[in-house]
Amino acid sequence: MIPKVYVETTIVSYLTARPAREVVALAHQEVTREWWAKRRSDYELYVSEIVVAEAERGDPDAARARLALMAGMARASATAASESLAPVLLRETRLPAHAFLDMSHVSIAAVHGMQFLLTWNCRHIANANVIRIVEKVCRDHGYEPPVICTPEELMGEPS
Repeated sequence: MIPKVYVETTIVSYLTARPAREVVALAHQEVTREWWAKRRSDYELYVSEIVVAEAERGDPDAARARLALMAGMARASATAASESLAPVLLRETRLPAHAFLDMSHVSIAAVHGMQFLLTWNCRHIANANVIRIVEKVCRDHGYEPPVICTPEELMGEPS
């Protein structure tokens, strides 16, 4: 069975953005583009309505590029289960209220049985302290949490 990957908004943004001036962001863009070129076909890619809504924001030309990139991806919809899990994740991680959508990405991925959640959001999602709590909360609610990782961590051969 081909592994399922929830593609969070930062991935779509890095794939379509002009090269960044800041060296770390530029490196993230390059790694993301390399993963996209070499590894994406090893996975079944999903986005949610939240990713689409976030991708629609900002510069109209950039938004069109992001939406075009996602056109062929499967959709993972919010469900009653994911909508009840997101606030629990937010509360238990003790993240600020503005991180609610970040925890919504996690809850949708968990409820839909995604094996991976791919992101560059290392403040609220791909953060070791957050991941530890996310894994516990998901399991306590009957869901196997996705492996939360960056494209760099998902470059190896799938097993």
